[in-house]
Amino acid sequence: MSTVDKMLIKGIRSFDPDNKNVITFFKPLTLIVGPNGAGKTTIIECLKLSCTGELPPNSRSGHTFVHDPKVAGETETKGQIKLRFKTAAGKDVVCIRSFQLTQKASKMEFKAIESVLQTINPHTGEKVCLSYRCADMDREIPALMGVSKAVLENVIFVHQDESNWPLQDPSTLKKKFDDIFSATRYTKALEVIKKLHKDQAQEIKTFRLKLENLQTVKDQAYKLRENIAQDQEKSDASKSQMEQLKAKIQNIENEILHMETGLDELRRLQGQISTKATERSTLFTLQQQQYAALSEENEDTDEELMEWQTKFEERIAILETKISKLGREMDDEATRSSSLSQTISELTREIGKLQAEADAHMCIKQERDSDIKKIFIKNNFGPVPEFPFTNDVAMNLTNRIKARLSDLENDLQEKKKSNDDQLDVLWKHYLKVNARYSEVDGQIQSKIESVSGISRRTKDKEKERDAAEVELSKLNLSRLDERERHMQIEVERKTLALGERDYDLIINQKRTEMFSLDQKIKALQREKDNINRDADDRVKLGLKKDALDSIKEKLDQMSNELREKVKSVLKGRTPPVKDWKKEINQAFWPVDKEYNELKSKSQEAEQEFKLAQSKVSDAKEQLTKLRKDLDAKRRFLDSKLQSISQISANIDMFPKVLQDAKDKRDEQKRLESYANGMREMFVPFEQVARNRHVCPCCERAFTPDEEDAFVKKQRMHSSSTAERVKALAMESSDAETFLQQLDKLRPIYDGYMKLVDETISLAEKNLNQRLADESQKSQTFDDILGVLAQVKMDRDAVEALLKPTDTIDRHVHEKQQLEGEVEDLEYKLALGQGVKSLEEIQLELNSVQRTRDTLSIEVDDLRDQHKILNDDLSSAQVRWHIAREEKIKASNILDRFTKAEEELTHLAEEKKQLTIEKKLLEESLDPLFKEKESLLQEYNDLKQRFDEEYHRLAERKRDFQQELDALGRLNMKIKEYLDSKKVEKLNVLQEKYSLSQSQLQNCEARKQGISAELNKSKELLQGQGQLKRNIDDNLNYRKTKVEVDRLTRDIESLEERMLSIGSASTIEADLKRHSQEKERLSSEFNRCQGTLSVYQSNISKHKQELKQTQYKDIEKRYTNQLLQLKTTEMANKDLDRYYAALDKALMRFHTMKMEEINKIIKELWQQTYRGQDIDYISINSDSEGAGTRSYSYRVVMQTGDAELEMRGRCSAGQKVLASLIIRLALAETFCLNCGILALDEPTTNLDGPNAESLAAALLRIMEARKGQENFQLIVITHDERFAHLIGQRQLAEKYYRVSKDENQHSIIEAQEIFD
Repeated sequence: MSTVDKMLIKGIRSFDPDNKNVITFFKPLTLIVGPNGAGKTTIIECLKLSCTGELPPNSRSGHTFVHDPKVAGETETKGQIKLRFKTAAGKDVVCIRSFQLTQKASKMEFKAIESVLQTINPHTGEKVCLSYRCADMDREIPALMGVSKAVLENVIFVHQDESNWPLQDPSTLKKKFDDIFSATRYTKALEVIKKLHKDQAQEIKTFRLKLENLQTVKDQAYKLRENIAQDQEKSDASKSQMEQLKAKIQNIENEILHMETGLDELRRLQGQISTKATERSTLFTLQQQQYAALSEENEDTDEELMEWQTKFEERIAILETKISKLGREMDDEATRSSSLSQTISELTREIGKLQAEADAHMCIKQERDSDIKKIFIKNNFGPVPEFPFTNDVAMNLTNRIKARLSDLENDLQEKKKSNDDQLDVLWKHYLKVNARYSEVDGQIQSKIESVSGISRRTKDKEKERDAAEVELSKLNLSRLDERERHMQIEVERKTLALGERDYDLIINQKRTEMFSLDQKIKALQREKDNINRDADDRVKLGLKKDALDSIKEKLDQMSNELREKVKSVLKGRTPPVKDWKKEINQAFWPVDKEYNELKSKSQEAEQEFKLAQSKVSDAKEQLTKLRKDLDAKRRFLDSKLQSISQISANIDMFPKVLQDAKDKRDEQKRLESYANGMREMFVPFEQVARNRHVCPCCERAFTPDEEDAFVKKQRMHSSSTAERVKALAMESSDAETFLQQLDKLRPIYDGYMKLVDETISLAEKNLNQRLADESQKSQTFDDILGVLAQVKMDRDAVEALLKPTDTIDRHVHEKQQLEGEVEDLEYKLALGQGVKSLEEIQLELNSVQRTRDTLSIEVDDLRDQHKILNDDLSSAQVRWHIAREEKIKASNILDRFTKAEEELTHLAEEKKQLTIEKKLLEESLDPLFKEKESLLQEYNDLKQRFDEEYHRLAERKRDFQQELDALGRLNMKIKEYLDSKKVEKLNVLQEKYSLSQSQLQNCEARKQGISAELNKSKELLQGQGQLKRNIDDNLNYRKTKVEVDRLTRDIESLEERMLSIGSASTIEADLKRHSQEKERLSSEFNRCQGTLSVYQSNISKHKQELKQTQYKDIEKRYTNQLLQLKTTEMANKDLDRYYAALDKALMRFHTMKMEEINKIIKELWQQTYRGQDIDYISINSDSEGAGTRSYSYRVVMQTGDAELEMRGRCSAGQKVLASLIIRLALAETFCLNCGILALDEPTTNLDGPNAESLAAALLRIMEARKGQENFQLIVITHDERFAHLIGQRQLAEKYYRVSKDENQHSIIEAQEIFD
């Protein structure tokens, strides 16, 4: 919160321009005392000028504010005000304002020569300048102090001449309160919002009409596109059908060609078969005749017979040699057969050993496969392949088991993590309840300690009260009051005697007259020197002055016309007319820059808003597309489900339908397997009954009749079971087909569910985010537009003054030029004195000198009288002060006693309240304890249940791991057997055994062959003649037989070729059928071609219609128009809300503040005013008209039940007191960040009792605010009695006395209180 620390004054009004006067402002009270005319009010003026930049009233544009150069005997004087204050943020800031007043030939010129706002860098300690411009400082300093400029001017630093503004005319009062409440700019904002709302409502009507027209065009375009899409879809279907028909026609043509070729080939082959059959019949008859003539059919080959025929003798010798050779071969084969038998015996032993190991290996594999199946069934891993498993299948299944074990391990970890999270949440809840329990318990202990502390404080206060009571018993209060009253009457009498004649004023007047006479003497001397100048210059001077008067008249007329506008543009500040152009230009460029920046920002915000709108449109389009895709998938699946299942089914029933199909398929397979098993059982049962003549089930013997009946019954069951197996096979096939059809729909269903669960939800989330972003961008855009409208109004107002101020500036320059010329001529002619003669000037000079000497003697006498009266008054004041101090001391003891009594009562009530609060806290502690124990028990139970679940899952995992380990050991044994390559060894040995067996069989066969051949050779050797004839007959027979066999093979080959081609009648029937199908397909193809041309014609016609101008970009135009309408409607609704909220907030703020102000005014008036004619005063604020937030204000006084306007009905003292109390109330209400309040001559026109009441009220305010570090009350008064009433040592150690030195310069001196 802001405070003022120190102020330097130099060269302001009566303060010496060569010496610095510094005043430090204390907390909570800075008391400034001094006689009238000493310069006290100048301090308030300097404070106000430093903080607001506003010159005091009646300062004649600063000419009377700076020390007069004529008094200082100079042509130029400079003044400076340096103020150090703390900002609302606690930062030290120094404000420096310097001024210069120059004495020209005939006028004074005032200007501000330096304005600096400095602060100190806390890190480097260097001074940092914040601003050098007056306008910037005038805005910056109120902002730094945390209050508005209006509050600084009208509440905190108020000049004595303006201190009664609350009881001035209504227009002034309204302007002051409007400035304090800052109501004007909010009222303008409401009017702008209302106008903007009306304009946008008209735009909405226009947009709606456009949107309805675009909706009609859009519907027509949509209908055309829908027709195009339908025709295109039908056209594509026709094209697809034509392609299919064309392919079918091509296939049929190929098949017809193939059939015709086959039919020709059949006819050719039938001719060849007929020819060869006739030839074979002739040769076969000859063969039969030759075979009948044979005595013996020889088994030798044709070559051998031919050879026997040609070399018969040689053959006999060879035959004998062959017989001996065959005998030797017979012996060799017998030896070889014995060796092979021995080898086979050894291989049998080796194979038996390896086969046993192979059988053990198979048992292990079976055990492994059985374990895998058990694991899969036990853990419900799904179906397994049929036995036996290959090693790859077994490893794959084992890996699945391992993966399932890994999943189980992950589930176990996730379960543990989930359990830990739930336990952690429950434990945190328990800790929270426990913390609340501890907090309540701590509060109970705190209350107990507070009660004990109050008991201690009660004992201390009782001791303090007893001590004060003892001290009061020693004092005589009535005697002290009487003594103090006598001293006061004496001081008042002497003060009245001193005040009856204002010596300081008379002396100052005399000195002023002496100074004027000195100046007059100097002027007369100069006039004597310049008496003889030319008369032509006087004529020029008259002309120039006439022209100057004309310019001044024009300038005054224009400035009066524009003054209110300039004051409004410059925020209530009215600079000199010569600075209007500069000020208006300076005011225009920031507003113009701000307008351009806001315009740029509004364009950027509009682009961002449009971009957000496009993103929302894209998101909506994407969401619509996804929903259409979802509906398409749903319709497709619903139709497929209904066509497949032949029942009323929808997509929501798909998982159930699929599961039912799987169950039905499995049930049908189970029934089929059962029926097959039953069927396979009937045949073995029949064989057992027939072979063993017993019942296959109970081993009971059958009689022949029973056996026949049993077999007959088995055959009947077998036949019925076969039919049932066939029916079940068909049902199983149908169930499998139905399941496959449903399974094909599963990817589509998964895609549908993904759309529902993920894609659409993400799209909706994206749309919501983009809608929120669009709303934010719209809000930003609307805010910028509102600010832009306000700034544009300000810019237009400033811009309208640029040209008139330029004209005024030109007139000002002409005026300055003419004034310079007039001044030169006046200096030259000494206008006003140049018409006197030299003797007249000398007589006047002597008269003035005598008058001055008389005045000097009178001033000395007045000073002596004033000193004597002041000494008497000071002596009386000292005695009165001593008596008053004794009275104050007694009053303080009495206050201490009363205060102790009140505090004892307060402590008793506080102790009682703490006891009640402690009891309530103890009552609330028991439910918290129960809740804490309940949560702890719940935590322990949950933890125990989670531990049991975790151990159960861990046990299941260990069992699973043990089964997997056992399976691993079996796999290891299988792997070791396979790695030993005993399978390959067994196979090799088996191959060797088979080879040996084969060799042995071959050997035995060769032995038999050799033996037969040997016997045959011996028989041949016995009958050679018959052999020769037999050989010839055999050769002829074999030749004929070979020819017959060749023809037979040729015929069979031809018949096989005919069979491969097919039957001719069948081919002819197929050819006829294919020809008819070709004709039908050709007709269908031509029909589709005609339909396609119609669809394409319709598509072309609709597309041509869509190219018309009215349908171009219709969706985009419709969307843009819809967005424009919706955004305008939303903006209009927001304007309604903004208008209502701002209106309501203004009314609530104004009502609340006025109630607060009137409450404070009433309390202060009742505490301060000692009269009985006015109960209290208040400020009435009335609205000036319906629908506006402009208020008129008036100060009223309440007398009984009557409420009267105070202006014009109250005395001067009541007027001063009312104005002062209103300022105090405004300070209490609006100066939250600034605790400064300056009172200039608050006792003006107040009688004694009211002045004392005011002093008591100020003391109460300071007492109430003594704890606030930033509270500062600055009181300036000439009333010594009032100063003594508020100037107490506990509020300030020192006070300031303002007086004048011997050079009539104001000086500020710090003095101890009561000195």
